Amino acid sequence: MSAAINHALNFLQRIGLLVPESLIQLLARWSIAYTFWMSGRSKVSGFLDISQSTFFLFEHEYALPLVPHVIAAHMATYAEHLFPILLIVGLFTRFAALSLLLMTTVIQLFVYPEAWDVHMWWAVAALYLIRHGGGVLTLDHLLQR
Repeated sequence: MSAAINHALNFLQRIGLLVPESLIQLLARWSIAYTFWMSGRSKVSGFLDISQSTFFLFEHEYALPLVPHVIAAHMATYAEHLFPILLIVGLFTRFAALSLLLMTTVIQLFVYPEAWDVHMWWAVAALYLIRHGGGVLTLDHLLQR
């Protein structure tokens, strides 16, 4: 699959239709970050005060196997705040993308299995970032120098 994607990108580059990779990486980072950030913000009131409705949802609608709902609510809420921030600034980009890919997988398998048509786009963007990194417009790039 990677060879096919690289072949397609090379073809697009030769005919002049390729958007700069740094822009694609920026859009991939920001699109995933926005999605999870907004979800995280819907779980809190104030800064990080988890709402009672969040605990209710994790107990009844988002019930995960093996993880108590109170712990799951805290983990998800904090993850949906931390990892988007890391993606926006491009710090530990691959780790943040992997973390949100794992979260997407849990959501797909245990919470909303019928929503694959949305989750697949999150997964594609996360996989792209895991494979290629966040690009030159990141703190990762700056720190590597």
